[in-house]
Amino acid sequence: MVLSVAICARGFGAVRLADKKGGKNMAASSNPVELGSQAPNFELADGEGRPARLRDLAGSAGTLVIFICNHCPYVLHMRDALQRYALDYAPRGIRVIGINPNDPVAYPQETPEHIAEVARHLSFPYLVDADQKVALSYNAACTPDPYLYDSKLRLYYHGQFDATRPGGAPATGADLRAATDRLLAGTPAAVAASPSIGCSIKWKRGNAPKY
Repeated sequence: MVLSVAICARGFGAVRLADKKGGKNMAASSNPVELGSQAPNFELADGEGRPARLRDLAGSAGTLVIFICNHCPYVLHMRDALQRYALDYAPRGIRVIGINPNDPVAYPQETPEHIAEVARHLSFPYLVDADQKVALSYNAACTPDPYLYDSKLRLYYHGQFDATRPGGAPATGADLRAATDRLLAGTPAAVAASPSIGCSIKWKRGNAPKY
């Protein structure tokens, strides 16, 4: 399968990964979200059906809400580095919450059973956005799509995990780590951030937003 990538180098905008064999647009970039905006509240279940609420999971110093999935090469590329991030920053009051928004009917790898299996290897909650309403409320567009909030759940950083991509150098989480360090140091949020690039969210029929 031959892939071609069209990337918007600056700012937030459409990024498409075209599968020349199937002709599908497989990737997207994150949407702009106003810094300082309040995190939309939610209650979701994990892959085993256990409910969890944002405010119960939030960290004392900050919270990373990140939309991820099981099959996207962009997520698979950075998942180990995300786990290291979660372990490194947990002692400093940062909690990570993973959310899978994908349609499990069209993509069987994204069923709750598979989410539960992946979650067994993670140190943070991995939740199921079954009706995709949480992804819509966050204006999420891709996986991975990270949202870093401060201790009061105000958006501090929304951008790429790092500049690495599948097939290239190993993921480090450099951009997110730098933003988290600034948050913990009490530095005001930086306006400029490179958008996250990843697989487009696999919306159920009728749910796809008009981004």
